[in-house]
Amino acid sequence: MKLRGARILVEELIRQGVDTVFGYPGGAVLDIYDELYKCSDRIHHVITAHEQGACHAADGYARASGKTGVVIATSGPGATNLVTGIANANLDSVPLVAITGNVAVSALGRDSFQEVDIVGITQPVVKYNFMVRSVDELEETIKAAFKLANTGRKGPVLIDIPKNVQVGEYEYGEAREPEIPEKPKLEYRRDEVLRVIRGARRPFIYCGGGVISSGAEEELMELSRRLDAPIGLSMMGRTAVPDSYEYNLGMCGMHGNYVSTKAQSECDLMIAVGVRFSDRATGDIKEYTRKCEVIHIDIDKSELGKNVHPDLRVQGDVKEILRDLLRDIAPQYHPQWRKAIEEFRKVPAAEPSREGEFIPKNIIRTVRKHLNDDTVVATDVGQHQMWTCQFYDFEKPRTLLTSGGLGTMGYGLGAAIGGCLASGRKRTLLVTSEGSFGMNLNELCTVVSQKLPITVLVLDNGVLGMVRQWQGIFYGKRYSETTLNRKTDFAKLAEAFGANGCHVKDLAGLEQVLEKIDREPDGAWVIDCAIDKDEKVFPMIPPGRSIKDVILKD
Repeated sequence: MKLRGARILVEELIRQGVDTVFGYPGGAVLDIYDELYKCSDRIHHVITAHEQGACHAADGYARASGKTGVVIATSGPGATNLVTGIANANLDSVPLVAITGNVAVSALGRDSFQEVDIVGITQPVVKYNFMVRSVDELEETIKAAFKLANTGRKGPVLIDIPKNVQVGEYEYGEAREPEIPEKPKLEYRRDEVLRVIRGARRPFIYCGGGVISSGAEEELMELSRRLDAPIGLSMMGRTAVPDSYEYNLGMCGMHGNYVSTKAQSECDLMIAVGVRFSDRATGDIKEYTRKCEVIHIDIDKSELGKNVHPDLRVQGDVKEILRDLLRDIAPQYHPQWRKAIEEFRKVPAAEPSREGEFIPKNIIRTVRKHLNDDTVVATDVGQHQMWTCQFYDFEKPRTLLTSGGLGTMGYGLGAAIGGCLASGRKRTLLVTSEGSFGMNLNELCTVVSQKLPITVLVLDNGVLGMVRQWQGIFYGKRYSETTLNRKTDFAKLAEAFGANGCHVKDLAGLEQVLEKIDREPDGAWVIDCAIDKDEKVFPMIPPGRSIKDVILKD
C-alpha cells in the first residue's frame, strides 16, 4: 500500500501502540498534522501552549503509563523549544520519541526559513537521533526509534523529517523490524554475588529509578524481606516501594531522611539497584562507601564504576537479575542491625512537631488525606520538590513525576498534564512554588482546554527558596536576586485561564478548599498557599560532605 510519508508516520505511530501525542503545529509539519486530523478517531493529539510544555507532557505521560511518550514540533524554534524537555528525559532515562519537521533536503544548509540543525543540537542529550533523507527510510526509522527508546537503558530518540519526505510516497508495511545489535556485556559473577550477600550482617538496599523502569518492584521487596535488609531510595526510586512497608527508610542523599542516609553509611553491604550514584546522593565519595562492600546492578554498563567503584558489577535487566538471585537466597534475620536502625530513627525526633502550623509538612500531609493511593503527583524543582519527597506518602509505582537529573524548573505543569491523561483523566496533583510555576504557567490554558482535573498547589514564599537556603547557609545570608517581589495574584490568574483559584493562609482554610474539590472533582484548581520565606529543607548534607556533617535544623 503506497502512502505519503506523513501518513506512514501516523500509521506507524498507531501500530506502535501510541494513542496520545503532544505537540504544536507549524509550517514544516503541516502535512503531518493533516494526517493526524484524518486519523483523529484513532490517535489523540494534545496541543499545548509551548513546545517545552508538550515535551514535558510526553515525558510525564511516559513515566505515569510506562509507555513511550511522543511529541511533535515544527522546524527551527519549534524544534529548539524541545531541547530542555529532551535533555530532562535523557537524564532521567524516560522513553520518548521526539518528531520534528524540517525544510526539504534540497534546502538544507542554505539558511532556509526556520531551518536549524536539530540533529546536531540534540546529539549530546538523546540516546540516538535520525535525519530521514528519503521516504523509503521512514518506516524502518520509526520502528528503530521506538525500539531504541525502550531497549536497554531507556531514553529519548529524535526523528527529524524534512518536508520532501513527508510528501513523498512509498510502500507502507514492508519494512522489517530492525535488529538492535547487543553491546558486549560484563561477566555476571553470580556465585561471588551470592557469597557476599550471604556473608553480610548489615545489608542495605539502595533502590533507584531503574527498578521502576524494569517493573522490578515486587522482586526488590522480596529481596528486602529475605535479607532482612532496609531499603533506601534515590529520588527517582521514590514510589518503587510503598511508604507503608516497614523497612522502607525513605529517600537517601543530600535532603534524604536521616535514618535512611545514616543506615546507608553504616551498612557492611550496599546492594545498589538501578541507581547512578549522582553527586547529590553520594556527597563525599571517599566517605560514602568506606565501611561497606558494594554490589551495583544496572542495565547500563557505563554506570558501573562511573561515580562509585563497586566490588561487584552486575550488568543486566534489574528484574531478571533479582529473579535469578532470589532462587538461591534463603531468609536471614539481623536483630542487631534492626536495633541499630531503630536508634537512628530517634535522632530527628528532637525537632518540634509544629502541629497545626501552616508549614509545608502539614500542608502536604493535609492534601494527601484527600487523595487516593493511585493519584499521580507531579512536582517542579526546588524546596517543594524535596518536601514532597519527604512528606507525601506514596504507595504505588509511577505516581511521582519529578525532574531528577536535570532539575528542570517549569517541568511540573506539563508533566501533570501528561500524567493526568495517562491516568485516565483522574484527579492529579502538581506541587510547585511561585518560582517554578512562573516558568511555564502558560500551560494552564492546556489544562482548562483539555478539561483536566489538575490541582496546582503553590507553596508560595515569595522567594527562590532553595537558592535562598544555600545563600543563607553558605553565602553569609547575602540574598542576591532570590527575593522575587512579584505582584502576581495566582488566584486571579487561574480564573483568567478559566480555572478555579484561591488563596489559603491556614490549615482550616485548606481543608475547606479540598472538601470543595472533593465535591466537585472535575475542575482545575490553583491553591496559593502563603508560607514563610525562611522555611528550609532539612536534613541537609552540605555538597561534597558526608552524613557526619548533616544539618538537622536551622
